[in-house]
Amino acid sequence: MQKIILLLAIITLNLTSAQTKKKQILLIGTFHYANPGLDVAQVKSFDILSEKSQKELEIMTDKIKKFGPDKIFVEWEFSKQADLNKFYNKNTDSLFKTNKSEITQLALRTAKKLNHKKLYGMNLYTSFPYDSLMMAMEKANQKDLMKRNNESTKKFEKDHNEKIAKSSLQEMMLYYNTKQAENENLQWYLEIANRAGNPDDFSGPSLVSNWYKRNLYMYSLIQKLTESTDNKIMILVGAGHAAIIRGFIEHDPTFQIVDLATVLK
Repeated sequence: MQKIILLLAIITLNLTSAQTKKKQILLIGTFHYANPGLDVAQVKSFDILSEKSQKELEIMTDKIKKFGPDKIFVEWEFSKQADLNKFYNKNTDSLFKTNKSEITQLALRTAKKLNHKKLYGMNLYTSFPYDSLMMAMEKANQKDLMKRNNESTKKFEKDHNEKIAKSSLQEMMLYYNTKQAENENLQWYLEIANRAGNPDDFSGPSLVSNWYKRNLYMYSLIQKLTESTDNKIMILVGAGHAAIIRGFIEHDPTFQIVDLATVLK
């Protein structure tokens, strides 16, 4: 009888442990390798196709392969998953030599090494009315705020360009996944953008809420597309997205963040 009770206790403990086991998320925030010039700050491009960068990418993706994500989510429009599937099945040797995007160079390269059948698009675009934000500041005569905004943009451009000049790809990636970098990404939205406009003008909060909304939609897709059989996943997004998505994950008891530095050590 005691053996039966002990066996039942062990089974119950194992079931409880399985139910509470968190899924691990490797959240990777990145600068845009291809630098499409769509961001407010205009920064120099990184030579991602150089021999040195390509060697680093091989090493980095080998280490991520050891981590072993079951799914990899990327900043590709969710509504265009069919296009992503076609893109994924193109000749990879040619893509790695010509396509500069982080989706190709980091995510696709890793997924191929893991023999994944696809990448998962989870981007959902929402408007980012930066021009309206500037107009609201001008209308409210917020000269100090406009000055701070300009200084903030110039500082980001200067810091990023200096890092590109002296840092390796891995050093760049590790920096953009530090707490300092994430805080700097979030700071602009609350310190500057949210203050924009007269008291009855909510252009600033509207822009900020749209940005949070976009990230919340993206996170919803990650939640919905992560299945019970997935133990580990990888998310590759722009550093600005990662700074917000990290907060969502930290308050979601089903997930546990794994830092990039831990995987690449």
